Amino acid sequence: QVQLVESGGGLVQPGGSLRLSCAASGLIFRFYTMGWYRQAPGKQRELVAFIISSGLTNYADSVKGRFTISRDNVKNTVLLQMNSLKPEDTAVYYCNAEQTAWGQNYWGQGTQVTVSE
Repeated sequence: QVQLVESGGGLVQPGGSLRLSCAASGLIFRFYTMGWYRQAPGKQRELVAFIISSGLTNYADSVKGRFTISRDNVKNTVLLQMNSLKPEDTAVYYCNAEQTAWGQNYWGQGTQVTVSE
């Protein structure tokens, strides 16, 4: 059974930092593209960043230069370091694991990030 468990969310002031972590189990982690998505109230879920097995990364324009995604293929974890946070970064953040060749796509339960004074 595949499980993706996020942690690290919380309340932070504008300009602050948070680091989200996603621990994966039940899958051959190194073969999966790992991503972070977010969904703000009343909005659609959107891609924040993803990282493929080789370490190549891609970011949404809104977070470039502020967020960094990384992975550890031994510990089966993916991290999202978020700096210079803005109120518009407030959302539930979801971890995603995708392997398109096998038609597999998995989601975590989400972790709340709130950026406010």
